[in-house]
Amino acid sequence: MSYLGEYICKLDAKGRLTVPSGLKKQLDNEGKEGFVLNRGFEGCLGLYPHKDWEVVANKLNDLNLFITKNRAFVRKFQNGATQLDMDGNGRINLPKDLLEYAGITKEVVLFAYADRIEMWDKTKYDELMNEEMGDFATLAEQVMSDSKDDDKQ
Repeated sequence: MSYLGEYICKLDAKGRLTVPSGLKKQLDNEGKEGFVLNRGFEGCLGLYPHKDWEVVANKLNDLNLFITKNRAFVRKFQNGATQLDMDGNGRINLPKDLLEYAGITKEVVLFAYADRIEMWDKTKYDELMNEEMGDFATLAEQVMSDSKDDDKQ
């Protein structure tokens, strides 16, 4: 499943987030099975429907844990990973330590893509999206071009 969309939400006073209806429709049965929330990259949180987390966990389990960098990555990636369930009102209760890690206090952006939903503090997300990345077309060419074409350059 590939999720899609950007949703601006607010936490309630108890640290709960109501999953937006547009995202809930995409989750269908996956949301009923629960989620795993972990520390993401660049200061966000990663929200994975349980079935998608299982795929990621299997990749982690395939790593050779006799290699130091693999162990370090697994520890960092799994650090704080928490099982979450959606209540009858479509809310998930977010752990305070993970909210603090991401600097999330009130306004949240849910950015859904691929097999995950990134959860950002709105201010941080806006800063990241407005960062000067150079020419977007050049970036697209570097990231999306066929590797065979890269050999010609």
